[in-house]
Amino acid sequence: MEVEAAAAMAMEEDRELNKRVICQLTDSEGTALGAPIFLPESAGPKELQQLVNKLLDNVRIHHEEKMPYAFYVSDHELVVQLGLYLQKNKVSVEKVLNIVYQPQAVFRIRPVTRCSSTIAGHTEAVLSVAFSPDGRQLASGSGDTTVRLWDLNTQTPLFTLNGYDLLLLYCLLSVIRNKVYILCRHKNWVLCIAWSPDGKYLVSGSKTGELLCWDPLTGKQSGNPLTGHKKWITGISWEPVHLSAPCRRFVSASKDGDARIWDTTLKKCVICLTGHTLAITCVKWGGDGVIYTGSQDCTIKMWETTQGKLIRELKGHGHWVNSLALSTEYILRTGAFDHTSKQYSSPEEMKKVALERYNKTKGSAPERLVSGSDDFTMFLWEPAVSKQPKTRMTGHQQLVNHVYFSPDGLWVASASFDKSVKLWNGITGNFVAAFRGHVGPVYQISWSADSRLLLSGSKDSTLKVWDIRTQKLKQDLPGHADEVFAVDWSPDGEKVASGGKDKVMKLWMG
Repeated sequence: MEVEAAAAMAMEEDRELNKRVICQLTDSEGTALGAPIFLPESAGPKELQQLVNKLLDNVRIHHEEKMPYAFYVSDHELVVQLGLYLQKNKVSVEKVLNIVYQPQAVFRIRPVTRCSSTIAGHTEAVLSVAFSPDGRQLASGSGDTTVRLWDLNTQTPLFTLNGYDLLLLYCLLSVIRNKVYILCRHKNWVLCIAWSPDGKYLVSGSKTGELLCWDPLTGKQSGNPLTGHKKWITGISWEPVHLSAPCRRFVSASKDGDARIWDTTLKKCVICLTGHTLAITCVKWGGDGVIYTGSQDCTIKMWETTQGKLIRELKGHGHWVNSLALSTEYILRTGAFDHTSKQYSSPEEMKKVALERYNKTKGSAPERLVSGSDDFTMFLWEPAVSKQPKTRMTGHQQLVNHVYFSPDGLWVASASFDKSVKLWNGITGNFVAAFRGHVGPVYQISWSADSRLLLSGSKDSTLKVWDIRTQKLKQDLPGHADEVFAVDWSPDGEKVASGGKDKVMKLWMG
């Protein structure tokens, strides 16, 4: 009898063991969280969340509620119990199941669902839109040679205009009740605009090659036009505020093949970066102080910023480099400002907070760079480590127009003339999903601050919001009468701006 009972117990234990899965938890960089562990097949995201928080001792360290995590197996989110996942995907229980845990934003951004304002006034296409780092102001650049600056929080019409502009916009402004400055001293199309990460300056670049620096508080030009480029401006990027506060220097790229570093205090070009043999199409000022330039000569060059010396050249693309993105880009753009739009009393305080945010996002891994090209491919690089690409990312059937890392650095999105948006793992470069729905080329993309939603603007006149977890269309936003050239999601997550060929700018809200 005892023998039979023991045998029955042994069989029951075997059955229980067979209902367990050997799991290895790792972070996004592949670092294991302890040894492989047996987990019951009934365990799901909730149980994994409790386990990771316990292993990382988050409650004690952060003195707060447990941190939220999402879990991924082979780049697909685990949303069911382990047993169901194994059964659905025909995975053997005898193999170790690698589960990647990713910290999620403790705040959640609502998807935009409606157009809250249609802002007329530009007399030619709107070519660029950009929210200020704190999300309180919005700038737009147009083919009509003007930059328009909107204060989104002011509830009374307070603006500096002249002549027909005042007559044209009076009715509009009395309805939306936002402060606006019309900045109109360019001689040709305004192709690029960029806010300093401390929010103190706005720079615009035109088709003539000149740059203008503006004070967003007064709407007035700061100094004379910055001249030196011989052809039009293709990109502008500011020195990160965690490296220098208050912000003084920015870099501009031009079709003339040069990049120039400008000092807003000295009001002149301090360094000229020469070496590309064809037009520079894009430029980024990295968090470690290095400037990256992408060119029609198919190369990406890295420059140090004290003397302008070439550090390294990244080769691999077979055609023009169209777009560059850094894994820390959201933090570099917003500096010390987060989704709460908290204000700071001094540059020193701003620099300290910006550095903390940068280090938290970057972690111990090197800054990553993604490049998108006319050759239909993308490359993932770790430029500080090697001049060889980490991964070649293929799948687009037409040129890649825009690439962008998510704010948490864990995803890369790409927009293409093949009418699709693609999602990639930001650490490995592995393909994750294709978002299809646009019926024309996709020009530009933008992320929500919590990295959960992705926005795209297209030649088909629509904006679309995509859900990263479900990998499906979340919201279709028709409304523009023609091609959508520019989109931006505000850092506070509350607003989206878009502009295009129909000469209007639209604000969208949840």
